[in-house]
Amino acid sequence: MKKALLSLTMGLSMLTLTGTAQATDLVFERYFAGKTTATGSFSAINGVKRDFNVDLTGRWNGKTLVLREDFVFSDGEKDTKTWRFTKTAEGRYTGTREDVIGTTDVVIDGKTARFTYLVNLGTAAKPNTVRFHDTMVLQPDGRVVNTAWVTKYLFPVAKTRVVFSR
Repeated sequence: MKKALLSLTMGLSMLTLTGTAQATDLVFERYFAGKTTATGSFSAINGVKRDFNVDLTGRWNGKTLVLREDFVFSDGEKDTKTWRFTKTAEGRYTGTREDVIGTTDVVIDGKTARFTYLVNLGTAAKPNTVRFHDTMVLQPDGRVVNTAWVTKYLFPVAKTRVVFSR
């Protein structure tokens, strides 16, 4: 009887641990559907630093997450960007955004999402193409912290940090 009770207790403990681990994995459509807010900063090696706030609205249709980002920068400038993340497999998405050149492949492993993408920070007449290397980590308190290195010709030129809250 003690052996059966011990086995049952261990089984329930494993079920609880497994359930907890799965419940705390980062899933884009679960985390970003609905309203999310964020604060962040962009710091470049040339001394440019921009702080910003973002209001995000996500819509999940069963296959694609459309994530609208409304930015307000500390200098008063406003901008809107819209990501479209299409789920291709469990923990995998293909993403596009109006200023992203081509697409990005998002890979999520547990609480961490990683993806890279090219962006033109300049104009059509004077392009300034850089690559963002994003790492998003779901924190124990429910926030998601995104740190991105920005590179040009493989050299780091800027860093951005964004903290998302639900």
